[in-house]
Amino acid sequence: MKRCEVLGIGVDLVENERMHYMLKKWGDAFKKRIFLREEREYCDSKAMPHRHYAGRFAVKESVSKAFGTGVGPHISWLDMEVVRDDRTGAPSVRIKGKAGRLARKRGVKRILISLSHTKNYAVAQALILAR
Repeated sequence: MKRCEVLGIGVDLVENERMHYMLKKWGDAFKKRIFLREEREYCDSKAMPHRHYAGRFAVKESVSKAFGTGVGPHISWLDMEVVRDDRTGAPSVRIKGKAGRLARKRGVKRILISLSHTKNYAVAQALILAR
């Protein structure tokens, strides 16, 4: 089995009620700034959309932290798309744009994601592996 080098690890915890507040206060402007259309459609189809938005927000934060940059000049919110495997339900992240270029530059082979929800919180962890 080939070994992979760990390039970074990131974690984020989001209060569901804070996300609920942000969605009520800023509405579509907030959603469009942070989430891609497919992410919005998925979250909005759920009984409690704010919990799913919180989870996706946590994933994006954890990925940006694993890169060591945070969200900003090197990685934007819309450079990351949280997707769900239709067969297993497992989350993963697709990266593009500035984040994709940074990943190629650093030799990223894979980004592993773990995501969990409770009534009050969403937590995500990202692990970036190099070739």
